[in-house]
Amino acid sequence: MSHANAPLTPAGTLRLVRRCESRPIAHVAAEAGISRQCLSKWKARYD
Repeated sequence: MSHANAPLTPAGTLRLVRRCESRPIAHVAAEAGISRQCLSKWKARYD
């Protein structure tokens, strides 16, 4: 369940995490409009 201010749905988050397997986290985060720290946290949860 996402809250009203969530930047992405769980499916969108998973897509971004999977993109990080072949590309730098900073680049993926910049393209998605989220912080590198946020994407790093999501990736750590996924791993």
